[in-house]
Amino acid sequence: MTVRYENPVIIQRADPYIYKHTDGYYYFVASVPAYNLIELRRAKTIDGLAHAMPRTIWRKHDSGTGAQSELIWAPELHYTDGKWYVYYAASHTTAFDENGMFQHRMFAIECDAEDPMETEENWVERGQIETHLDSFALDATSFELNDKLYYVWAQKDPEIKGNSNLYIAEMENPWTLKTAPVMLSKPEFDWETKIFWVNEGPAILKRNGKVFLTFSGSATDENYAMGMLWIEDDKDVLDATNWHKLDHPVFQSDMENGLYGPGHNSFTVAEDGETDLLVYHVRNYLDIKGDPLYDPNRHTMVQPFEWDDEGFPVFGKPQPFTFN
Repeated sequence: MTVRYENPVIIQRADPYIYKHTDGYYYFVASVPAYNLIELRRAKTIDGLAHAMPRTIWRKHDSGTGAQSELIWAPELHYTDGKWYVYYAASHTTAFDENGMFQHRMFAIECDAEDPMETEENWVERGQIETHLDSFALDATSFELNDKLYYVWAQKDPEIKGNSNLYIAEMENPWTLKTAPVMLSKPEFDWETKIFWVNEGPAILKRNGKVFLTFSGSATDENYAMGMLWIEDDKDVLDATNWHKLDHPVFQSDMENGLYGPGHNSFTVAEDGETDLLVYHVRNYLDIKGDPLYDPNRHTMVQPFEWDDEGFPVFGKPQPFTFN
């Protein structure tokens, strides 16, 4: 493909999400290294996001004032029914619970202004998104299909081995579930159970009569990799038996070229309006000092991908850094 970007597009931004709006701008949101706020940036081009000025749209609560005072993770920007929404996870503490898990829950903020970057005051909290379990939950995304809005996320079930499984539910509105959650995937294969048993970071791609759900598994070091489920788009997405899960990763570390732990992806389209793009984060070294969570050097990457003759995405390998 002729489409190529200066990678990493943005340094020290993990869990990247890029959305191309009808105004022609690319909007970018991701976890910031301090995990203390949500910022947006925008540009007319993907490469332009590297130099775009971030605008803080929300800040964590003061410690001791509620559930959103620590570890703000993985924000995603969505435009639904004429309003902007950001889904994110937050905790009230950095301590683990009795199951040895972080204590995140999922939240949403809303903006009804045409320009989501106009002012921080335009964003209002819609509160916690309640699910069937009061447990560690994060990495929410949403998508529309056949005039219905769906919510997909990762959550811990104390009765199931591992850190998190993937769930889906229809939404009553962009911050309220309408139906009972359905589990679509749990860690089970060797590639998604390295060090930690993890399914997280779901992302949705609708193409070729199918809905593809990519996700990330295993520990967030070089073992981190992407897997995929898929379903025909005329099937009931709330029936787990309609989904097909691949038994192998579809995108993983390139050990030879020093690109480690690619994952927590999203999708967008190139400036030509046609070329599909994979957005993800990656590290370029193995020797992480201390907890990988607090190593800031997961960098945002963007690259095009192809499709096979059966209409399935072919992601290839992480592209080498354009610069060191």
